[in-house]
Amino acid sequence: MVPDGRREGSGDAAGPESGRDHPRGEPRQPAVTFATTEHFTLQGARAATISESTGRATMFLGAVSGGLVALGLIATASRVGTAFYAFALVLLPTLSFIGFVTYERALQSGIEDRGYARRIALLRGYYFDEAPELVPYLLSVPEASRLEVQGLWSGRWQGYRTVAGMVAVITAVLAGSAVGLLAGVVSDHSLAAALAAGGLVASAALAALMRSQGSAWKRAATIPIIADPSGEAPLVGSP
Repeated sequence: MVPDGRREGSGDAAGPESGRDHPRGEPRQPAVTFATTEHFTLQGARAATISESTGRATMFLGAVSGGLVALGLIATASRVGTAFYAFALVLLPTLSFIGFVTYERALQSGIEDRGYARRIALLRGYYFDEAPELVPYLLSVPEASRLEVQGLWSGRWQGYRTVAGMVAVITAVLAGSAVGLLAGVVSDHSLAAALAAGGLVASAALAALMRSQGSAWKRAATIPIIADPSGEAPLVGSP
């Protein structure tokens, strides 16, 4: 026969119901470990997305810089002759393509970064809910401003301050330059035709890219990041 002391010992404590022995309202140690590990993982993921966006933008700017230097050398060597126009009409569309691709990936990385930041904001809310004594020592902000604390600002002109926005401006200028140069060749070197065509295409391309970025950010803001406990429908996180 098993002694009473043993019957009340580690048999129940080691089972799956051991969480019931915790004081009510106090988070269990596994939950704290999971939350801090997830926070650390999300911070690393944010750093990776920022690094990728910066690296892609650097490669794009390097390609643009090298291409324009080569174009200048061709212009000097050919005295802005046929070789210059042929080289420019190949180079500028190629740089524009690189710009469009870089813009698309930079936008995707920015959306991923915002998603990670939303999840980090939710975890910070969990910390303050479970340990309110930390509020005097950690930065506590209103729920609506938790993303701004992480460097994700909102506003009408914020899209131009992102990596994708910067790439969009340069890409639009390159596309406009290519079309303007082509229009100048077709119109027998008419400066007015070149400026009109180039300016129109550059403005249209920039407007389209910025509108695309704004739409992508709005769609990303509605992506659910919290599962409904009832299992019926996902909930949209609102950090």
